[in-house]
Amino acid sequence: MLEEMLEKGLNALKYKVIILDEVHERSVESDLLLVCVKQYLLKKTDLRVVLMSATADIARYREYFRDLARGERVELLAIPSSGQDTIYQRKVSYIEQVAELLNMESEETALKCCSGPSPWAVAADIEPEMYQLILNLIIYIHKNEMDIEKGILVFLPTYYALEQQWRLLKRFYETFKVHILHRSIDTEQALNAMKICKSHRKVILATNIAESSVTIPMVGYVIDSCRSLQVFWDNNRKKDSAELVWVSKSQADQRRGRTGRTCDGHVYRLVKRSFYSQLKDYEPPAILRLSLRQQVLLLCCAKSKAINDPKVLLRKALDPPEPEVVEDALSLLVDNHALQKVSPRSRYEPTFYGRLLASFSLSFDASILIIKFGAIGMLREGIVLGILMDMEPQPILRPFGQENLFMKYIDDFLSGDSRTTGLSGRKEVICMANACAFQFWQRAFKDKHRLEHLRQLFKLDDRKDREIVLPNIEEEWCLFHNLLQSSLNQVAESYDEVLDSLHRYRPQFLATSSGIPSCYNTNEYQHKCHLDCEQYLDADALDMNYKLREQGSETRKCISVPFLGHNESFAHNVAQNLASVVKEMRSQCSSAVSGKNDLMVDGNWHSTREASLCKFFLKGTCNRGPHCSFSHSSTAKRPECRFFFSLQGCRNGDSCMFSHDSVPSAYSGVLSSLCLPENAAADMWSLLQWFPVPYHGCILILDDNDLYFSSHLARFYAPSSIISTTSLRDESTLDQLPTGVRILWGHSHPYNTILSKTAGSSVPWDEVKCVLWFPKFEAEHKEGDRSMVQTFFEYFAIRILGDALYEATVIITMNNIRFSHLQVEKLARECCFFLNDSFLFDEQNLGELFDEVRARKPMVQSRPVSYVFSLHPPVVVQPGDFATLLNQNVNNVV
Repeated sequence: MLEEMLEKGLNALKYKVIILDEVHERSVESDLLLVCVKQYLLKKTDLRVVLMSATADIARYREYFRDLARGERVELLAIPSSGQDTIYQRKVSYIEQVAELLNMESEETALKCCSGPSPWAVAADIEPEMYQLILNLIIYIHKNEMDIEKGILVFLPTYYALEQQWRLLKRFYETFKVHILHRSIDTEQALNAMKICKSHRKVILATNIAESSVTIPMVGYVIDSCRSLQVFWDNNRKKDSAELVWVSKSQADQRRGRTGRTCDGHVYRLVKRSFYSQLKDYEPPAILRLSLRQQVLLLCCAKSKAINDPKVLLRKALDPPEPEVVEDALSLLVDNHALQKVSPRSRYEPTFYGRLLASFSLSFDASILIIKFGAIGMLREGIVLGILMDMEPQPILRPFGQENLFMKYIDDFLSGDSRTTGLSGRKEVICMANACAFQFWQRAFKDKHRLEHLRQLFKLDDRKDREIVLPNIEEEWCLFHNLLQSSLNQVAESYDEVLDSLHRYRPQFLATSSGIPSCYNTNEYQHKCHLDCEQYLDADALDMNYKLREQGSETRKCISVPFLGHNESFAHNVAQNLASVVKEMRSQCSSAVSGKNDLMVDGNWHSTREASLCKFFLKGTCNRGPHCSFSHSSTAKRPECRFFFSLQGCRNGDSCMFSHDSVPSAYSGVLSSLCLPENAAADMWSLLQWFPVPYHGCILILDDNDLYFSSHLARFYAPSSIISTTSLRDESTLDQLPTGVRILWGHSHPYNTILSKTAGSSVPWDEVKCVLWFPKFEAEHKEGDRSMVQTFFEYFAIRILGDALYEATVIITMNNIRFSHLQVEKLARECCFFLNDSFLFDEQNLGELFDEVRARKPMVQSRPVSYVFSLHPPVVVQPGDFATLLNQNVNNVV
């Protein structure tokens, strides 16, 4: 809804009613949506807005909308109960009652859980004694609740806290079936495992993801630690960070609402009643805690002037952020060339670069990383890395509570010494390993599936069965290689969305960035699974492991590691570039906000010089004295802080002993090209260079019905090396024919030309080195157009594989916006075609395309572009395999 409003303005509100649910959650986006809706309510009198929540501060919302001055009152409606016969009760107990139940001293127990009289006087840290208290309470509930189907939900704030509690519970694996809900664990799989069990008590350890995002059946008890992990903008580290805080009463009510739905419920809050009464009513909204870089950029890119001035609009928010925060975001965006201001009194205007960044549905840093990778010719790798920066859970399986095993899985995909790649942080290593895992999935599994899909085109009766079986095969394959199928598919979906934006905007680097992922440059790569059985003898098992016990306490795993094999050099190259790009991004962040080049020594600041300061001297541990090769001078330059120049950032800020100063980067020089759209003039030689040398091969022009493009190309290329197909039966309806061009009459469609031998003269495929297609599209038939392009790639892949025409290139010319909307690059990839190059089509010399699509977004140009594809078959293709299928079935494909 917010995207629609930003893109279309008032025209987006074609609705009569807008319903916004869970308005109490107060994300930045929900607050922005609310203020935009309010602005448009002033202009659209027939619109109704319904806000829904069980715990929101209704009075504030009524007051917020009261000043619309429309002569109407803001109504408050209570939704009645569903009319069910049974009303389930929710009882709430505090730590005093818990201590009494467990025969513990009340004050002593309360002291261990929150050693202070009020939330303002004590930190929200969890002491080790609390985990034991929760365990004792779980055991007490289990012993006193006869209905074993009633589960226990425990709210804890962090992954570490979940681990600590789980380690205590794992000793009781014969009694409790433990589940984990955390953003790093696949929620869908976790929920699927939460079936009602009559042999074990279900215990769910969860962070605040379980407050309202999921519904868990048969929760009879909630144990609430009353703590939460809150994300905020850390100005020292220049990134989002997190800290433990006490929950608000609103959050506690949400947690209480997890029980009492299908049975009576009981909530245990592990704070004193008096302590709870002093908690804040509502948690501070995200708009007051986070950097607003991405949101400010989105607002500046908005079409409507009613909402595209962030300084004015954000003052009208339900909780307006401080003006300094908005100014900081604007300044950072100007420093990054995403915004510009023509004059002191004018509004901030997005640059081409800024609009391109805003078009990605990713974080600001992830979007910048993608574009920087594109500028160095590794666009496809950069897209995957940028997506993984924002993703949880990532594709590589992370067994809960088994970090050593997780790091082994990481090593299976990214082997080698991180010192040679320059990766300085654990987050970068994990991100890089997951990028390798995604490429491994593409080559080792998806390519085989793509080939099988092409084979199935000859077996239409089996296709439905194939569609049912394949997901199960993929899930099993992912399990063999410690991967999450849902995460891999999510990366693939986001990958295509980013590519679509790039094809719409066409930045300068797009034409020069190779379209073939570098992992495909190693053509000999082949992975063969060798399966072995893993025994689960430990009681560490969670969801999946319980299932495995029922199947004989073992699961099969592939032991052909490392999985990348011959592609280690590819991974090493990408990792080096990742380290350099991250370092430059952090350097830009540092130079934009700091500029401090001083060193604190003995309580005094001294300016730095070029010599590198001994880091051990700084700590007072250097034992080399005058023989040390580094400087012990207070004026020496501090060594570089490796934590600051990583995705994690340095938590010490300006007090860090090491340097946060920006460093020269090999990538800084490309910034000017990042900010500009493609500006090269269309040149026919960009196309002609892909044609074979005349008389050493032919070009085939498909479906050129009136021989329009054939006539134009014959003026610049040897006509005798041009073969054209047309649906016309003869030359009677044409005024003139291009001299010397071989014409195949009666070919009504490219498919007919590619696979059939029955219509007209057959194509001499052994001569064809380049195929040109100028597809003709029908207005408002997007799905039909996509199907047409998909079938083209499917049939042509069969022809190339069948006749081993691996040197042949395919050049499709169409409007760039249509190419993006139809996701043509994705359709080609599904048939093993990869985009080699793209360039503007020279209509002046080679003929007008007549394929116009209106550009709806500013700075997006609608232009005819030629896209060059080549087929890169997996090594598993058997010689003669497709040739046999082609010869046997060539006339049966329709």
